[in-house]
Amino acid sequence: MAAGDEVVSGCVNLTGVLTVEVTKPFGESTVAKILELVENAASKKARAENFITKFARYYTPAVVIGAVLLAVVPPLFVGGWSEWIHRALIFLVISCPCALVISIPLSFFGGIGGASRQGILVKGGNYLEMLAKLETVVFDKTGTLTEGVFRLQHLYPAEGVSDAELLETAALAECHSGHPIAQSLRRAYGREIDPERVSNVTETPGQGISAAVDGASVHAGNEKLMDSLGLVPPKPDAPGTVVYVTKNGKYLGSAVIADSIKSSAREAVAALKTRHVRTVMLTGDSRTAAEAAGAALSLDEVHAELLPGDKVERLEAVLAKKSSRGTVAYVGDGVNDAPVLSRADIGIAMGAMGSDAALEAADIVLMDDDLTKLSTAMDISQKCLRIVRQNIVLALGIKALCLVLGAFGLASMWEAVFADVGVAVLAILNASRMLRGDRKKQET
Repeated sequence: MAAGDEVVSGCVNLTGVLTVEVTKPFGESTVAKILELVENAASKKARAENFITKFARYYTPAVVIGAVLLAVVPPLFVGGWSEWIHRALIFLVISCPCALVISIPLSFFGGIGGASRQGILVKGGNYLEMLAKLETVVFDKTGTLTEGVFRLQHLYPAEGVSDAELLETAALAECHSGHPIAQSLRRAYGREIDPERVSNVTETPGQGISAAVDGASVHAGNEKLMDSLGLVPPKPDAPGTVVYVTKNGKYLGSAVIADSIKSSAREAVAALKTRHVRTVMLTGDSRTAAEAAGAALSLDEVHAELLPGDKVERLEAVLAKKSSRGTVAYVGDGVNDAPVLSRADIGIAMGAMGSDAALEAADIVLMDDDLTKLSTAMDISQKCLRIVRQNIVLALGIKALCLVLGAFGLASMWEAVFADVGVAVLAILNASRMLRGDRKKQET
């Protein structure tokens, strides 16, 4: 990219520091257009809702034709036109599908509303339905399973190098980076950094940063970056993410940065295991830090040192192993999680700490970042589907019985009204249990 080139809003700068000039108002930006597409997209219907829509499309003409035949055909053989027309009208009243057409979507609306009371934003009924079939949950690490606040734990300077020199060099090299690890180094340094001392900054995704600090060539990054420089530094024993630092080709030492696991993460993973849901972690963090976190949480699989593209490939492998009726959810919070959130059957984002890109790509948002809400969402989903099935059986069962009775003249208009309006009211009251039950749970 050269001076004068156009920069598209929403893109991510991976390899340096750019100074850009805003040329369009937000309403005309690429990001605004993407958001508009998302907001104006048709609401996602659950499979049960689509079934009822298709069912009503064929059911209504069928019963109308049946009512006409009932009014016309029998009188041709046995007479009594007024009696058979009366039976046909009763047949039509009974057959009205409003109990199904109203109560089924209302059940999902109630489920979405009940979830919102618990701080869970569900963007469509189909995602609520898929939660009940969850087989595997794939987690990001930083900011999702952990607090996302990195802190410098240990410094391991090389011989002849002081802690102060090692930390200052690392903090200066990372002064333009927005990565949490870079921020932790700057916080540990604790002094104001003069950006004029740093130039020629280049960030290599998945490796680290190269920069000129006070005219000296400095590299700060992981083992991959050291391998590219032909160095084999000693590996610290402490768990965490290791940042190795070199200056003019000389190894200065390493810094260990660690993140603490969220208090809700252990409870959330344990609750998923009781439901026989597999748990997987995909992270760009070091293998040592990832395996330590995975062991502490008793995760089934841990995959570390992944780039955003690698995460998508790993998720594809997880999706390939699921059963025909099962679903896979991905839980993340960062910009680099957006592609994986979109690819998963259910994308779940952290609402408090999550990036805008993650929130837009996700299908479900945990507004308070509480991972235990995953189990709550599954409870709501399963209860919603139970109510949907109850309403389908209730409506179809009573209507089928009354239709037969009406055709043989054994049901009056009162029974017809009950089979129509009465069953609809019962189904709606049953659907409203989604809100009542969740309110009681919240109060307790």
